[in-house]
Amino acid sequence: MAGERWQLRRLVETPHRLGFSAAALVLMLASCWWLAWMLARALGIAWPWGVAPGLVHGLLFGFGFMPLFFAGFLFTAGPKWLRVQPPDVRVLRLPVAVQLLGWLLFLLGAHLQPLLAVFGLTLAALAWLALVHRFTALLRRSQAPERTHLRAIAAAAWLGAGVQLAAAAALFAGRDDLVRAALQLGLWGFVAPVFMAALHRMLPVFDDEVAPRLAARHPHWLLATLVLLCLLQWPFALAELWWWPQPPAWRALQIVLDGAAALLLFGLAARWLRLQGGARLPLIVMLQAGVLWLGVAFALAALSQALQWTSAGRQTLGLASQHAFTMGFLATVMLAMVTRVASGQAGRSIAADAPAWAMFLVLQLAVLLRVAAALADEARPLLVAAALAFVLALLPWGLRLLGWFGRAARAH
Repeated sequence: MAGERWQLRRLVETPHRLGFSAAALVLMLASCWWLAWMLARALGIAWPWGVAPGLVHGLLFGFGFMPLFFAGFLFTAGPKWLRVQPPDVRVLRLPVAVQLLGWLLFLLGAHLQPLLAVFGLTLAALAWLALVHRFTALLRRSQAPERTHLRAIAAAAWLGAGVQLAAAAALFAGRDDLVRAALQLGLWGFVAPVFMAALHRMLPVFDDEVAPRLAARHPHWLLATLVLLCLLQWPFALAELWWWPQPPAWRALQIVLDGAAALLLFGLAARWLRLQGGARLPLIVMLQAGVLWLGVAFALAALSQALQWTSAGRQTLGLASQHAFTMGFLATVMLAMVTRVASGQAGRSIAADAPAWAMFLVLQLAVLLRVAAALADEARPLLVAAALAFVLALLPWGLRLLGWFGRAARAH
């Protein structure tokens, strides 16, 4: 009903409303918190820290809102794909609420008391573990002929739960190096494979005409290749943490693999463009932009390794590749896929409208600024600008999701 009053209780009525609303809250909190820290640092205002800022940033942005978005997606689309009865939303409310509480305690503890941060991170990890267990039960009950994507997601989700618990243990032990190792495994072994599998599986539901032709060009070997390329990034990341100097053969291997991955992804994006013909479907364009950023991330990783090789480790592209991946690929694809699912479930047009398109464009600006900051040796003005653009893109987006889910779905 067009004029219906917004009601808090509607946020917990269905799995997608529950998961996406909780994720939006954590995303908005994390984004605004990071912008505030960037501004405070630029102005010379000291903040108290119980945990290193970089670790807080990585844990909150890597494990905070992403699992909650995954939960909303998996318990909405998952039962349909698996052809099983979805769980009662009431059994999902407690673990989602515990995750919210856990991340709030983690952020407070990061500034006030490290043990509180460890406790909050452990709570969030255990709550995610409970959700993964429930999803795996759905998977075991299913007799659907096609379960490859959801099996891959379930495997990554179990790994993610273990990694979060390992990160909490490392944080408790004061081993920042092990926390960083866990973060990298969480990024490349948990978050990235889930995105790859979901993107590969969801493509046909984006548009009735163009997407099936795109999906026909995405066989399972491509999914396996992309997941494997992501998994291989973890040993490369560990080498950057602990293995110096790295032998030329190791750097050459990374240059070849990452360079080949970049070529594969640029070729994939070009094929999408040809198949679209004259149609420029906004959500497909957003996905295509995400894939382009993924190609850029691998290309920057290869170039960074080549620079380090030729300069004996003195020159590098810093965090440019990682932020092209996290902000460029993950955030762009997240915006497109969540908008698609959320708008459809809210009974709204699935086409990206002017506000969604504006948020997408501002997000692209944020990615460009963050990559530029990395290339400019983490220049603070660029970091502040990137954080501001990120907030300007995703704060309205999160508020929009909450606005949709606080009201009854429109009649189709």
